[in-house]
Amino acid sequence: MAFLARSLSLTHRVALSARVAVPAQAAYSTASERAPARVTVTGAAGAIGYSLLFRIASGQMLGPDQPVILQCLELPGAVKALQGVAMELNDCSFPLLRGIVATSDVNEAWAGSQYGLLVGAKPRTKGMERADLLEANAAIFREQGTAINKNADLDSFRCVVVGNPANTNAYILNAYAPDLDPSRVTAMTRLDHNRGLAQLAEKTGCQVKDIQRFAIWGNHSATQYPDVSHTQIKGQWAKDVIKDEKWIRETFIPNVQQRGAAIIEARGASSAASAASSAIDHMRDWVHGTNGEWTSMGVFSDGSYGATPGTYFSYPVICQGGHYNIVQNVPIDPFSAEKIEASNKELTAEAATINKAFPEVAKLNPHIK
Repeated sequence: MAFLARSLSLTHRVALSARVAVPAQAAYSTASERAPARVTVTGAAGAIGYSLLFRIASGQMLGPDQPVILQCLELPGAVKALQGVAMELNDCSFPLLRGIVATSDVNEAWAGSQYGLLVGAKPRTKGMERADLLEANAAIFREQGTAINKNADLDSFRCVVVGNPANTNAYILNAYAPDLDPSRVTAMTRLDHNRGLAQLAEKTGCQVKDIQRFAIWGNHSATQYPDVSHTQIKGQWAKDVIKDEKWIRETFIPNVQQRGAAIIEARGASSAASAASSAIDHMRDWVHGTNGEWTSMGVFSDGSYGATPGTYFSYPVICQGGHYNIVQNVPIDPFSAEKIEASNKELTAEAATINKAFPEVAKLNPHIK
């Protein structure tokens, strides 16, 4: 994807103009205020990006005491719409919003970035083979990874890939950001996690906050495995509360797996607000922690639970101190093992497709064929 070096920057509460420079972070620092965090959002004028930006600016992602500079990336043809979004952001007068960069220049968008939400991706069109989709997105995420490696603040940087196929897009991005710790790249399966929580709460008549130790394993696709084997509801095992294994296997699991398609069928468009909300949840919990509770994240696989090393695989994780840890020593029953392996095979096949088309990626993961 070629980006034109055409951009518009806006500072907080400054009228729209041809170009207004965004001051450096240090200019905002006072004895009582933290330096602004630079947050990059790609595909920023789209439905998900639009839903994200206002919540980030209000402090819902990084917290009520963390000022932000939003660095918004779009295709050249969407920059005018992005300028309108920037105008709206300014009109909200968010106290935490310290600046806006609206650009089609990938290097400008990632300059000094500390947090990234990669929403922009090529959607699958009618008649497109999955291999073609993977290769088309590889070109996009190759450019993003290269720009992140060159421009972002790699010591503090964290990013979540939202654009699908998210897990494999994260795999590609990681390959082209060789100076970035692979653990700083993640793929979003929090939307699937949240969907599962909502359906369990509806089934059992509880609140989502009453549900613990639920997990999504594998790929953000129809092969994902929503696992209630270790889930507790108000301190009781979920399976003892539900008392319906058939519902779990034949209704709950397929419903979570196919929820995205069901939403498209219902509203004529893919999930937007729920995807944005889940991306906020993902990054907020990564930064601020989960208080010992499980959540689900697509993370760099170290081979845990048999997942192919080097892929981005969704695991149950616990976040603390700005880091995540894969929950280890979770007993896996035969049914779960079969589901987890099916998703692993799909992810490995996707990675192998990328390796075949991009030899430079294959060099990093020669075991994936």
